Amino acid sequence: MGIITSISTWLIPCFILIVLSVATWKRVPTYEMFVEGGKDGVKMAFSLLPFLVGMIVSISILRSSGALEAFINLISPILVMIGIPPEIIPLALVRPISGTAALGMTTELISTHGPDSFIGRLASTMQGSTDTTLYILTVYFGAVGIRKMGYALKVGLLADLVGIIASVIVVTLIFG
Repeated sequence: MGIITSISTWLIPCFILIVLSVATWKRVPTYEMFVEGGKDGVKMAFSLLPFLVGMIVSISILRSSGALEAFINLISPILVMIGIPPEIIPLALVRPISGTAALGMTTELISTHGPDSFIGRLASTMQGSTDTTLYILTVYFGAVGIRKMGYALKVGLLADLVGIIASVIVVTLIFG
């Protein structure tokens, strides 16, 4: 375990040193390129702000309006019949929208039910098996000006659905 820790500690600094050495050897103006990249990063961050605010407001409205709880109460009988705990549905619905909100929900589920409970394990597995599809489409596609994102949306949400289903199946099979 000590070797892996040493490698992981030194890997990135060594990589940066190698890149800077090669760039200097090839007479690339490394500092100027670094500053230019920093400027571009700040511009990108400011261009992302409207999209981030829109996502945060949407998530807040969904949670505070009670619509999420009403939907869960509506489908709970079906979920119980097929062996899916209704407590996990908010995570499954919010995960494609926001990673931070999903992480908060995962933390809440784990603190409520315990990390070794079925729900805690399922929440952790679901967190790692899905992605923030709508966040990626809104923020990153919007930042670079991509407007036609229909296929990416369909494939991303399908991948999230497969991740959710697979996490339920795997956790049920392993931890029953």
